[in-house]
Amino acid sequence: MKLLIFNGAPDSSVSSISHKIIEHFRACFQGKNVEIAIYNLAENRLPVLEIPFKEIPENVKQMITLFSESDVQIWLSPLYHGGIPGSMKNCLDWLELTSNNPRPYLSSQIIGLICWADGVQAMQGINNMDSIAKALRAWVLPYSVPILRKDLLIENQLNPAYQERFSLMANLISDTKNLTENKKF
Repeated sequence: MKLLIFNGAPDSSVSSISHKIIEHFRACFQGKNVEIAIYNLAENRLPVLEIPFKEIPENVKQMITLFSESDVQIWLSPLYHGGIPGSMKNCLDWLELTSNNPRPYLSSQIIGLICWADGVQAMQGINNMDSIAKALRAWVLPYSVPILRKDLLIENQLNPAYQERFSLMANLISDTKNLTENKKF
């Protein structure tokens, strides 16, 4: 199984929230025959989508290949002003280049959603990502993880309650992917 973890946060440093979450998922999938790719938006500055398409930048082509070749994705995002960061949405908008492919957009991929916010509004980001994922023809996992940022870390480590939620998401992704691969649904 090819898993893509899409970090839509503008900070991908080793001290960032997203980095800590990514490392937890790496541990969850270790030894489970899962090929993990990480796409950090902060490290891959994409140009603003421009239609009609002119020359497609190389970093956009690489992003599209990475997103198109995965089987499963986990999207991580902070909440900014009621939604995901505009740069994250712009990245996903570039998938329009796949519209004429035999498997356009994110067709039949399974996506887990995680969002954190300073207040209790992280579900707004989850709902925002859910709408986008479904518009891109993906299957959104019926379990998501909204995070109250102040409760996520204890002494700079992930709160065990959130570790449990992330582990549950990892297990659901594995189970769901196994079912779809074996046509047992």
